[in-house]
Amino acid sequence: MEAFWSLAGMASAAFVAATLLPAQSEAIFLGLLAAGTVDPALLFLIASLANTAGSVMNWWLGRLIALHGIERLPRRLRPDPRRLGQAQGWFARFGWPSLLFAWLPIAGDPLTFVAGTMNYPLRRFVLLVLLGKGARYAMLWAGWAAIA
Repeated sequence: MEAFWSLAGMASAAFVAATLLPAQSEAIFLGLLAAGTVDPALLFLIASLANTAGSVMNWWLGRLIALHGIERLPRRLRPDPRRLGQAQGWFARFGWPSLLFAWLPIAGDPLTFVAGTMNYPLRRFVLLVLLGKGARYAMLWAGWAAIA
């Protein structure tokens, strides 16, 4: 039962960390690896999938804004139109390879939101984001294994 709750906590942390809310999941991932209470491969899978699901939430929110307009959001939740335009220009310039870096702190989460506002195809989005986020957790796992 402990493994179930550990994995549920990892899933929750990874999901929230990928949304626009300020959070991080790396410490929980490494802590659970060190604790040895869950299968590392299953931990990797859960963390990667949940983190990608949080990015899909951002994509979906961006898509809703693109379809219905920023004006429908409460003022305090509206993105700055100038900064949103800059981010869209950056995404248009660098395109799909930038989604491989959706795991980066600060820039990665808004990038997934912008991809939604630009109607980037969801299937390709999920594949690219999953590859990038999975690679990040794989590097953490490899680093932990090298030290442990």
